[in-house]
Amino acid sequence: MLLRAAWRRAAVAVTAAPGPKPAAPTRGLRLRVGDRAPQSAVPADTAAASEVGPVLRPLYMDVQATTPLDPRVLDAMLPYLINYYGNPHSRTHAYGWESEAAMERARQQVASLIGADPREIIFTSGATESNNIAIKGVARFYRSRKKHLITTQTEHKCVLDSCRSLEAEGFQVTYLPVQKSGIIDLKELEAAIQPDTSLVSVMTVNNEIGVKQPIAEIGRICSSRKVYFHTDAAQAVGKIPLDVNDMKIDLMSISGHKIYGPKGVGAIYIRRRPRVRVEALQSGGGQERGMRSGTVPTPLVVGLGAACEVAQQEMEYDHKRISKLSERLIQNIMKSLPDVVMNGDPKHHYPGCINLSFAYVEGESLLMALKDVALSSGSACTSASLEPSYVLRAIGTDEDLAHSSIRFGIGRFTTEEEVDYTVEKCIQHVKRLREMSPLWEMVQDGIDLKSIKWTQH
Repeated sequence: MLLRAAWRRAAVAVTAAPGPKPAAPTRGLRLRVGDRAPQSAVPADTAAASEVGPVLRPLYMDVQATTPLDPRVLDAMLPYLINYYGNPHSRTHAYGWESEAAMERARQQVASLIGADPREIIFTSGATESNNIAIKGVARFYRSRKKHLITTQTEHKCVLDSCRSLEAEGFQVTYLPVQKSGIIDLKELEAAIQPDTSLVSVMTVNNEIGVKQPIAEIGRICSSRKVYFHTDAAQAVGKIPLDVNDMKIDLMSISGHKIYGPKGVGAIYIRRRPRVRVEALQSGGGQERGMRSGTVPTPLVVGLGAACEVAQQEMEYDHKRISKLSERLIQNIMKSLPDVVMNGDPKHHYPGCINLSFAYVEGESLLMALKDVALSSGSACTSASLEPSYVLRAIGTDEDLAHSSIRFGIGRFTTEEEVDYTVEKCIQHVKRLREMSPLWEMVQDGIDLKSIKWTQH
């Protein structure tokens, strides 16, 4: 109800604005209310054209990268952007008290979503900072007694890079492999824990292939061995049920813009009992209980809190709806196209993240062809060449299939029409690109490509 009202207000504002009314959008291109190209980003010779009317934009199917701000979240933030602008750490006047009260309410909203105590929530700039605080903070605090950490080969880059920087400081890090499903072997985890292991860090939901790790089981293993357990839950919080006590999680990283909240804000959960201690990464005024100095941005944390509250209310509904849309996309693509592989475990999987490999098609070429849909590829572009995703390599995907992968993101505001349009365009362009591929022609002629000995000239 609130969502519809917010969109109605925005639509009325645009309708009432002077000037020519926008034409109906082309199919496949979403016309967002009030969207106009930023003038500073438009070359001078095209600036006049941009003033003619709203900009047509691709359908958005990349919610693992970021999510649109929920209008209800914006409504909660606006007062603190305009009227209630006090520093939440100012203790001598009403402006500070108002902002502090809003900040503490947001802390309660975040804590409620994951079953934590509000005092265990520390506000940060996002999941990258939270991951750095968790991994470097724990390792450095306990370095006199423990110098070993464990993570997996499919973690987010900020986790892997944090571990590599600790290795340069003399720490030992074990990078656990994953099975073809993308899930770790719990026996390998148990075997990897040493007497001087301080931390295990395993992502809850993978950002590329959507695989869910057995977090509760990992938590029990770590607890029984008296090792702290950290999880990067940026892609999971607000989307699947999480309880830090039931799952025995000691530290958890959260991101605002992955759950329809604002960018530039996140949180880290740090357990109080038994207390987990971390060494602060930055010096300053000692805000956030000395773990993260710096003025807390009240409008952003209010937005994060509101996003968590909305997610808690709508999680079950969102999950059912996204599951149906996901099933619709996968089935319609696979029944129309042969040689399509879904990457990652199809059962232990968050449905909003779908990673498909289209054999005999270059993923980057398919992305360029699908210009009406905002998607991302499983291939990462390095300095001079296209390298397959390290996540897909870790699960044993053949290099040619890894190069042909596309990630489809389905979220709260994705519609059936958008899914159907994406499917239609995907099928159309895969067929076209395969017709242009000599490899596809050879396969149709019954030639086994793996039996061919290629020569390099």
